[in-house]
Amino acid sequence: MLKRPAFYIDMEACTGCKTCMIACIDKHDLPEGVLYRRVSEYVGGNWVTNADGSCDQNIFAYYVSLSCNHCENPICVRSCPTTAMHKDENGIVSVDHTKCVGCRYCEWGCPYSAPQYNPEIGKMTKCDFCRDYLEEGKAPACVAACPSRALHYGEYEDLVAKYGEAQVVAPLPDKGITQPNLVFRPNRNAQPAGSRSGKIRNPEEV
Repeated sequence: MLKRPAFYIDMEACTGCKTCMIACIDKHDLPEGVLYRRVSEYVGGNWVTNADGSCDQNIFAYYVSLSCNHCENPICVRSCPTTAMHKDENGIVSVDHTKCVGCRYCEWGCPYSAPQYNPEIGKMTKCDFCRDYLEEGKAPACVAACPSRALHYGEYEDLVAKYGEAQVVAPLPDKGITQPNLVFRPNRNAQPAGSRSGKIRNPEEV
């Protein structure tokens, strides 16, 4: 098992096909409205008229695939009043359903919206990094399903050594909040963190 499990996302390679989402839904048999992995479509820009009457455009679009980042400082764990949300010895943030009362404090606290309320059982659920697959030496379902190989996983330190520690881009929150175990290669059109030049076009999915 990994000691500090992390995801790597190549935003240049991601086509927004959402196969990772479908694979996750299928693997965990998730009910409608519960999504452990979500793909944001971030778009923006406009046409600009120059002084000579000609027009240019600065339109951009890119995708951000996110699930739980199994953070080093998980707010969901600190927000949970029953200690149901916890980080185990393998670095995976999990929910103990024997303690969870479905109060949703973890969901409201997480800047990545990782904890998901399941109305069928009245409790919180979330990505568990496909722990059962990891124990079998297999990749998480989302990683294995990605047709463009934009998703990878491994030890955080190994991924940083291989790909570098990227700066945060819109629409991701400040990584200093939770210290997410997330490494990514920014899209060439990626906007800086906090930018208001774009918006998420599929809010119903994220």
